[in-house]
Amino acid sequence: MVDLVYTSGFGNEHAAEAVPGALPVGQNNPQKPPLGLYSEQLSGTAFTAPRGENRRTWMYRIRPSVLHVHDLRPVDAGLIRTAPARETEPPIGQLRWDPIPMPAEPLTWLEGLRTIGTNGDVHGHYGMAAHVYLATKSMTDTSVYDADGELLIVPQDGALRMVTECGILEVAPGEICLIPRGMKFRVELVDGPARGYVCENYGAYFELPERGPIGANGMANARDFLAPVAAYEDTDGPHTLFVKFDGRLFASDLDHSPLDVVAWHGNHVPYKYDLDRYNTMGSISFDHPDPSIFTVLTAPSDRPGTANVDFVIFPDRWLVAEHTFRPPYYHVNIMSEFMGLIHGIYDAKLEGFSAGGFSLHNGYWPHGPDAEAFAAATTHDLSPQKLAGTLAFMFETRYPLIPTMYASSLPALQEDYQEVWSALRRMFG
Repeated sequence: MVDLVYTSGFGNEHAAEAVPGALPVGQNNPQKPPLGLYSEQLSGTAFTAPRGENRRTWMYRIRPSVLHVHDLRPVDAGLIRTAPARETEPPIGQLRWDPIPMPAEPLTWLEGLRTIGTNGDVHGHYGMAAHVYLATKSMTDTSVYDADGELLIVPQDGALRMVTECGILEVAPGEICLIPRGMKFRVELVDGPARGYVCENYGAYFELPERGPIGANGMANARDFLAPVAAYEDTDGPHTLFVKFDGRLFASDLDHSPLDVVAWHGNHVPYKYDLDRYNTMGSISFDHPDPSIFTVLTAPSDRPGTANVDFVIFPDRWLVAEHTFRPPYYHVNIMSEFMGLIHGIYDAKLEGFSAGGFSLHNGYWPHGPDAEAFAAATTHDLSPQKLAGTLAFMFETRYPLIPTMYASSLPALQEDYQEVWSALRRMFG
């Protein structure tokens, strides 16, 4: 078992070697790399992307990746869908689902990936897909890479061991991990079956949001993002590599593990982040700040201030604002919101929104606190209150998310969700 060691700093140039002397010094592509390894660059951006946006990692591996993708064969993608994916006329309005029960059959993380909704166009590199995963067994002798987008993985129940080309990340509920586009990995279960959420981001990569007038500190700090140290596999035997490319899934049969990177350096790397490290900002006088104040990561678009995807959390925090309706206010938003609950109770939905469940409020569909939350918030004593034991999140995106046929036909889809507002009564006059 490899000891789990991490280096810190989001977007930093990291370097690691599993064997001393495996990492070339002063040259990326020497005529003969150390230890008989092959030099290979994984580019996350175009070569000429501006220095501040450029992403790439040099890998020094036992075999080059050209040996990993020969004789590719198309395979059934199961319940994975990629934009554009309008399979049927989806339900409209405000939508919410109960948690999907854990299946009885053995499913790996990849086999248990189910697409809930998509937007944009993977071929044009914009938009995203919202998935859930239900895994009951580890991936063994298999690995995968996604050429369509980077993967933001949000565990909700059960920890994951992410074995990547750059090393190993263990990610528990309350943490997230980010797998770069094009990086090979497999997912092992740490303590039994696992369930969670995935944002597949087709567009510009996630980055830390600008803090603006907040200044130099607060929100997510770069040093709290952890990258793995090098760990490689030098194993022979049957292995299947899956490749997701342009919305299709392919497989290649190998006679060795492709996770054979002995040393690497670069900034196109996987990360984990503990959401407890997020330094929450909020009002200390009056009024409820916009939910953008809770942004952990943002994937920008070509329109300044309007993200392709934002990853937003609603964690434990103090509520102290005076003469203010403290839960999220009623709103009609240009952005579309896919929300999940990791644990606890979300303060705007006191009933019916369970841990492991999720909701979808597309652009310009009004939403806000249910009737019970409204009644409580308008009569609650406004002394300082600690909102504790809760963690919800949101994938907020500039395009409507179109539910898949699978999501639209799930028994977990709450047919009566809109009734949560039916008890709101006229009080004018």
